[in-house]
Amino acid sequence: MIIRSKTPLRLGLAGGGTDVSPFCDEFGGCVLNVTINMYSYCTLKPTKNNKVKFISPDREEVLEFDSIKELPIDKGLPLHCGIYNRIVKSYHRNKPLSFEMTTYSDAPAGSGLGTSSTMVVTILKAFQEWLNLPLGEYDLAQLAYEIERIDLQFAGGKQDQYAATFGGLNYMEFYKNNHVIINPLRLKKWIKNEMENSIVLYYTGTSRDSGNIIKEQAKATQNEKSRDAMLKIKEQTALMKEYILKANFDGIAECLHQNWLEKKKTASIISNPKIEEIYNYILQNGGKAAKISGAGGGGFMIIWCDPQRRYDLIRALKNRKEGKTKIVDFVEFGAQAWTIYDED
Repeated sequence: MIIRSKTPLRLGLAGGGTDVSPFCDEFGGCVLNVTINMYSYCTLKPTKNNKVKFISPDREEVLEFDSIKELPIDKGLPLHCGIYNRIVKSYHRNKPLSFEMTTYSDAPAGSGLGTSSTMVVTILKAFQEWLNLPLGEYDLAQLAYEIERIDLQFAGGKQDQYAATFGGLNYMEFYKNNHVIINPLRLKKWIKNEMENSIVLYYTGTSRDSGNIIKEQAKATQNEKSRDAMLKIKEQTALMKEYILKANFDGIAECLHQNWLEKKKTASIISNPKIEEIYNYILQNGGKAAKISGAGGGGFMIIWCDPQRRYDLIRALKNRKEGKTKIVDFVEFGAQAWTIYDED
């Protein structure tokens, strides 16, 4: 028996940072994101050798342990080990499991596409398929959040786990006591097509550790300037939702631009001279607006442009001889898993 799962990465269109506590607990957060045709993958093979083996080819890491109740999280691949520990404790009556797991992602860590949280969700989805765990979508996303933010103490917000689990274009609301509401946006096909044709992703050539950025953003409620910027981001996110549903594409570009301007006020390390230079270059070569996807500091930049000028913009970005451009499509599904049974 082989279990496989795949889970889409996401673009953070607006509202990122408002899903981070304590801001969302006090003021309520809202985020607009969409999943894309880039994925995190997991293959799980149950074994009978009383071993746990993790293989991560994209990170060039292989770890093997004896099957025990709790794996150390300081020997490498802490997400994988942390997930195993929670599954064994909460869903397998503290009985060790034996398996081999291979995972990889279409984007590097620190890309701003929610890679870490998406990997957590896709691994959990494989365990859910294998062990027949009684988890709905909200349950799966909340479990992924708890493992990453509480068990492992990794800094971050709440949007990525829900985007990966639910999939599609969603307007998400976050409140205190982990109260989350996912509002799927139903788009007419031509609006979706126009949005896809208006977006270019540009990898800045540098990944980043989002933890320090998020820790600084978490202090936003204590700083009037940062708090006001976060409140304006909320307003712009709600406005972008309206513009998307009404097909106001110039309005979408303006909201993207305003979200970026306000986001830079929430933490000093969100932007840097290199990002600003790239941003100005984009506007000079056909881009209408741009912002970093995710926490900031590097990773992928989302660019909004006139579809007629998209090819010229891509060619201009390629002439920079650094970074990479990518075209993506939206996907409507979230985490998926399936089982392949041996013929014999």
